[in-house]
Formats: sequence, C-alpha cells, structure tokens
Amino acid sequence: MNQPADLSDLLSRRLTDAAALLERVRADADLLALTVRAAEQTATAIQAGGTLFICGNGGSAGEATHLSGELIGPFLDKRRRPLPAIALGFDTSAATAVANDFSFAEVFARQLEALARPGDVLWALSTSGRSPNVAMALEVAKERGLTRVLITGEKGRELIDRAEIVLAVPSTETPRIQEVHLMLGHFLCEAVEAIAAAPPTGPS
Repeated sequence: MNQPADLSDLLSRRLTDAAALLERVRADADLLALTVRAAEQTATAIQAGGTLFICGNGGSAGEATHLSGELIGPFLDKRRRPLPAIALGFDTSAATAVANDFSFAEVFARQLEALARPGDVLWALSTSGRSPNVAMALEVAKERGLTRVLITGEKGRELIDRAEIVLAVPSTETPRIQEVHLMLGHFLCEAVEAIAAAPPTGPS
C-alpha cells in the first residue's frame, strides 16, 4: 500500500534533478552563447535558401522529427512560411537499404551525400557523443560545407572536433540530457522562426 508514496517521492526527486540541471544550464554562459550562435547561424542559412538537417538515434531520433516538425509546421507563429527542415533516417526504404547494403553507421551520411548542399546546416544529436552514424554524418557535413552543430551531453567529447558548435549539456544521465536537448531545441526553433521567417527588410 505504500507504492503511491514511493512513486510520489520518485517523481519529486526527478523534478528536483531536472530543475537542478536547468539551473546549471542557465548559469553556463558559454553554453548559452553557443546556443544563440547556433540559432543565428541556422537562421542565416535558411534565409539564404539553405536546408536544416537533423539526426539522432533512439530518443534523439524522436527529438529530430519533433524539431523538424516544429519548423515545417508552425511553432509559435501560425502566419509564417514553412521552414526547410529534414529529419534524417525517416525514409525507411533508404535507411534500411543503406543499413543492409552498407552499414548502419552510414544511414545519415549517405542521405546527406544525396541531399545536402554547401550552406546547409546539420544539427547532430547524440547524448553519448559516441554514435558512429552521427560521427559519419558530421564528417560528410564538413566535406559538403555545412554548418555543424553537435547537441550532446557531458561525455560527448569524442565528436567535438567534428563540429563547429558544440552544445554539451552538463550531465551524464540520458533522460536528463534529452530533456534539456528538447528545451534547447525549442529555443532554437523559436529563434529560427523569429529570424528566418521574418519578411526581408530594405528599400521597397
């Protein structure tokens, strides 16, 4: 009969953990500045006709589709134009063909080789920072002239040299990292929406 009390305690502890991590993020001036930089560079690329690609595995794959959906559909402004964003890996025929005929490590990279152009942007999500397919995607993005944003956790240092902007959440717990990734992703979408969807300024 004491299970509800135990579950209530667990919920309280998880909320406390989440709140503490958000405070650490809020106090991390470098992380906040890099997040703003990622938003500005993504918006600039989209304004110039570029496309945003997003990739990740597992929960991060879900966040990739979530964020691409926020930009294609309205996030906050229902009056603005749809913004070009593609979550890699969700063409099941292409993804399974690449995984079967080549390797799972190539599922994102090969799609980028087919679709990406210089001036595009990649948001690469990896809570561990050790995902081989994310690493290969970052390599192809570099070769193709994309702006590369790695969104990772405290241990995601193995991929740092492959990205121009690294948003590393100061945690080693996957669920907490993913929660902050979604919050940062929502900020990125809001900022990109506000900048990239605005009508051009200048003489009429």
